[in-house]
Amino acid sequence: MPEIINLGGLQLTFLRSKDDTAGALDLFEMTLQPNARMPIPHYHDRWDETIYGLSGVSTWRIDGMDVDVAPGETAFIKRGVVHGFTNRSARPATCLCILTPGALGPKYFKEMAVLLAAGTPDPAKMKETMLRYGLVPVLQS
Repeated sequence: MPEIINLGGLQLTFLRSKDDTAGALDLFEMTLQPNARMPIPHYHDRWDETIYGLSGVSTWRIDGMDVDVAPGETAFIKRGVVHGFTNRSARPATCLCILTPGALGPKYFKEMAVLLAAGTPDPAKMKETMLRYGLVPVLQS
C-alpha cells in the first residue's frame, strides 16, 4: 500500500522505496499545490533523479536553468547538479519522481515533515537532516 507524506504544500505518495527494491530505486508521486516550492536549492551526490510530469506544470531550476515539466515531459537531474522546484501555476501539479539508485526512502521526508509541522523550522536542524540523508543545501546569491 502506498505511503502518503504531507509537507506543507507538497504531498508525496511513496510507491516503491530503496527498502523494497534492494536499493535499486525510490519511486514516488509528488503533488505541489499552487506556489509550493522547495525552499532550499540542493544537490545529491548518491543518486540521479528523473522527473515525469503527470498533471499541471512544475518548474524545475536545474543548474541555473528553468525547465517546465508538463504532462508527458521529463527532466533529468544528474547527481551533483544543484536544483529546486516550484509550482508557479494556479492549480496543483503532479509528477513522478524516480531516484536511482534508491538511497533516500520515505524516512527523510517523514523527518522533514516533523520539522515543518513545528511551526517555524530550525534552519540548522533542517540542514543537519538534509546532510544526513545525502542532500547538500546550496545558498543562492
